[in-house]
Amino acid sequence: MFVRFFLPREIFEPSSIFRIGYPGDYAPGIDTKWQQQYRIWVNKSPDRLFVIYARCTHLGCTPDWKASENKFKCPCHGSGYDSEAINFEGPAPRPMDRAHVELDAEGQIVVNVNRLYKWEKGVPAPGEFNNEGAYIPL
Repeated sequence: MFVRFFLPREIFEPSSIFRIGYPGDYAPGIDTKWQQQYRIWVNKSPDRLFVIYARCTHLGCTPDWKASENKFKCPCHGSGYDSEAINFEGPAPRPMDRAHVELDAEGQIVVNVNRLYKWEKGVPAPGEFNNEGAYIPL
């Protein structure tokens, strides 16, 4: 009974499946609007939109988007990733993961961070990044 006093009755975790608007809501490049709430970035190019899960593959820290340098930089140990989250400097062993994305019946982007697409070290390019669900074709 005494221990229960110190534990919260409910633990809040954000949903792992959520909507983030329409593809037209995003300008080309990296959008950081959802980094704090969902730990994701949206990357939109002329032919596709994908969602990067904001977790460094070295030790799990959250990198920062450095727009002036056009790269993600992990503050923990210096791993660097390009705008597509491909590692190019520091100790990160592989690119950051991409979250599952799809359009719902109304055309809104639905993200599922429980389904991540990886590019494991040693696997030929581009790993799982071209799998269905790893991006939305535009």
